Amino acid sequence: MQTTIPVFAALALLVVPASQAASSGRGSWDSKAAAAYLDQRANWWMGWPSSARDHDTFCVSCHTAVPYALVRPALRGALGEQSPSATEEKLLANVTKRVRLWSQVEPFYSDEKRGVPKTAESRGTESVLNALILARYAAEQGKLSADTRLALDNMWALQLKTGDSKGAWTWLNFHNEPWEADDSQFWGATLGALAVGMAPEDYRSTPEIQSNLKLLGEYFQQALPNQSLINRMFLLWASARVPGMLKPEQQKAIIEEVLSKQRPDGGWNTSSLVIPTWKRRDGTPLDTASDGYGTGLAAFVLQEAGVPRTQPALQNALAWLTHNQDKSAGLWLAYSLNKQRDPASDVGRFMIDAATSYSVLALSYGK
Repeated sequence: MQTTIPVFAALALLVVPASQAASSGRGSWDSKAAAAYLDQRANWWMGWPSSARDHDTFCVSCHTAVPYALVRPALRGALGEQSPSATEEKLLANVTKRVRLWSQVEPFYSDEKRGVPKTAESRGTESVLNALILARYAAEQGKLSADTRLALDNMWALQLKTGDSKGAWTWLNFHNEPWEADDSQFWGATLGALAVGMAPEDYRSTPEIQSNLKLLGEYFQQALPNQSLINRMFLLWASARVPGMLKPEQQKAIIEEVLSKQRPDGGWNTSSLVIPTWKRRDGTPLDTASDGYGTGLAAFVLQEAGVPRTQPALQNALAWLTHNQDKSAGLWLAYSLNKQRDPASDVGRFMIDAATSYSVLALSYGK
């Protein structure tokens, strides 16, 4: 169950162009084209040789597969679907298989390239992603399946109980923002909280996980001051699903900072949300225009946090999303934070996959 955060009076102070606010929500976006794009990209990822893993499974990627699992059910009503698509079923079968074979299947990354052991990082990461995906679909069904409960059990078993990061999970670090970088352990922990918050049957109140939730909340409070805005945005989302992860004044401060980063055109730029010192590996400048990932994420999280669609800043954000969908391809553009990539290439579309997912989540919210 979602907990709504009060809308703060400070939100009304944001200056927005009246003409743009008035036109917000009057346009349209193509949900069928978005679904077609997301299905195609998920199918490509699941069949890409580089994503293949042990026991005829595939890696569940933070950029393509996870956002797809979070958003695809939200398109069901608009498409007149009564059940998960064939692509969703394939993804769910893969995750379920790895959950059931948890003690037998090899980790996503078990080598030691560049002198960094990846086995523990990979297990911690995957345990959270598996739990999140299955919890998302369990929420839709309103029932906590045995496989979802097992995925959550696997996740809690790998929660760190000692050290500076106790309460979180080990997380893959390939020095890639925004999901696999030095600060991504915090982001991963917010996904663990989201898995708990999405799980049905009031799972978050289960007595046996209360000590785990306490550790997780303590980790968030200890690590919060040093986090990028994008990481804090995900925690804001998690706090709407699991009350107590943030204090009301912390929620308010994050909302206000998110709004302060909104650009005059109504959108957000992803590079302005990550750590300020971040630079691309190839030395090329970061893109500074509004993009689909920054805008989609901000607009979605603000709604999760209780900001109403009638709020002018949010109206402008939704208008930006409506007007900036590539309707012929169904997608929203976003750009790699790690190097300059051709957005028409498969790898260059990783950020576009996430951008399209969060843009759809924002636009379809509450529908």
